[in-house]
Amino acid sequence: MDLHLYNSLTKTKELFVSQHKKTVTLYTCGPTVYNYAHIGNLRTYVFEDVLKRTLQFFGYSPLHGMNITDVGHMSDDGDEGEDKIEKGALREGKHPLAIAQKYEAVFFDDLHSLNIIPPQKVARATDTIPQQIEIIALLLEKNHAYITPQAIYFDTHSIDSYGALSGQAIDEKKIGAREDVVSDSEKKHPSDFALWFFLVGKHENHMLHWPSPWGEGFPGWHLECSAISRSLLGQPLDIHTGGIDHLGTHHPNEIAQSEAAYDLPLAHTWIHGAFLTVDEGRMGKSEGNALILKSVIEQGYDPLDLRYLFLTVHYRSPLSFSWDSLSAAQQAREHLVWFLSLIPLKKEKGEKGYKEQLTSYTDSFRSALGDDLNTPQALSVLWNALKNPLIPLHLRQRFISKHLDILGIPTRPTKKSLPFRVRSLAKKREKLRSNKQFIQADVLRKKIDALGYIVEDTPRGPYFSPHHGKHTDHKNTTSR
Repeated sequence: MDLHLYNSLTKTKELFVSQHKKTVTLYTCGPTVYNYAHIGNLRTYVFEDVLKRTLQFFGYSPLHGMNITDVGHMSDDGDEGEDKIEKGALREGKHPLAIAQKYEAVFFDDLHSLNIIPPQKVARATDTIPQQIEIIALLLEKNHAYITPQAIYFDTHSIDSYGALSGQAIDEKKIGAREDVVSDSEKKHPSDFALWFFLVGKHENHMLHWPSPWGEGFPGWHLECSAISRSLLGQPLDIHTGGIDHLGTHHPNEIAQSEAAYDLPLAHTWIHGAFLTVDEGRMGKSEGNALILKSVIEQGYDPLDLRYLFLTVHYRSPLSFSWDSLSAAQQAREHLVWFLSLIPLKKEKGEKGYKEQLTSYTDSFRSALGDDLNTPQALSVLWNALKNPLIPLHLRQRFISKHLDILGIPTRPTKKSLPFRVRSLAKKREKLRSNKQFIQADVLRKKIDALGYIVEDTPRGPYFSPHHGKHTDHKNTTSR
């Protein structure tokens, strides 16, 4: 089965083929480390992790690079407003790089909590200033950029393809939308964007700055990804990803400057994850509704509950967050964990055709992920396998554990044999039940419970699970 991915550039679902045979160069836009990442941001990193795990599942070896933005990202995602890192520094009374270091560490802690595989290669914007200056020099030399007293800008009218990714006509670009900002009057076109800011005007006292052939200053936000992705992974990339909010400005600007400078595509496949919404509006710091992972944990949830919730909705569809939906995800994940802990009283044999059914589930799971990372369908396959009593318990458990791991939801191994005392009581209890002596059988159930095991009666006989954490009262293993 083949892997098909939706390409934002062509607006179609395409058969994915790596340009390097089995290696896939994957670049994901990293965080701006001026504050905590909220769970809407983290949804994007989970989808990218599922992409990476799916590539591995299909036999590829992803080479993953990511940037850390620690300078130049303005508060409106364009050239206006304040540098977010400087704003964070003023908020906490620290040096900008101290702020960046603090929130970068928290960000990687969040990735670890969500079981996200970290990139093999990471670079900070402040560590790649020479590479960014090199791109500016090329763009000036090729007449794709120009200099004003305030900044160096990319001339978006110097190329014909600007905006192809977003589908937005160049004349639709706006600038200076807020009344409290003053745009550069010498900017040629509203869509032109800054490559380098000089230490003048509102940036006169910018704390992070470097020398350049054109004057002291600091880079614009978009430039860093072009420099970092090329230096870490080369150009063109196989896949470039990010949130849907990058589709309108950041990624078109990356494409424009990279392709104008080096006369090569920046990436063959572009993939974007949809917003996490709250009350039908996007979650964000500027919206004042940002919820961080620490708050989720403080409410008694495991970070993997949040990851499971993200998987229940396709990455290209908005996901409406609520505590009720997170509780439902928690219950579903705990049910899976409980199911994997079950121990039968005796070894089970499969019913006729069970091997073919397992093969069918395996193919269906692969087909779901191969269809543009359809994680809701992949989860559905696992639940269908869990409920199939024709397949021996240990084979269902093995199948589900293996495929949950592919989705990045680890399951902790449990002891798979019953203590002699529990097994002895269980056999006596089964004899009493067969004789319809249910009151006496219930006495033995309580003794088994006191020894640390819960009894689940099913059509295939009793299953036993050790007490562990929260436990939902499941009727049997044949219903969800």
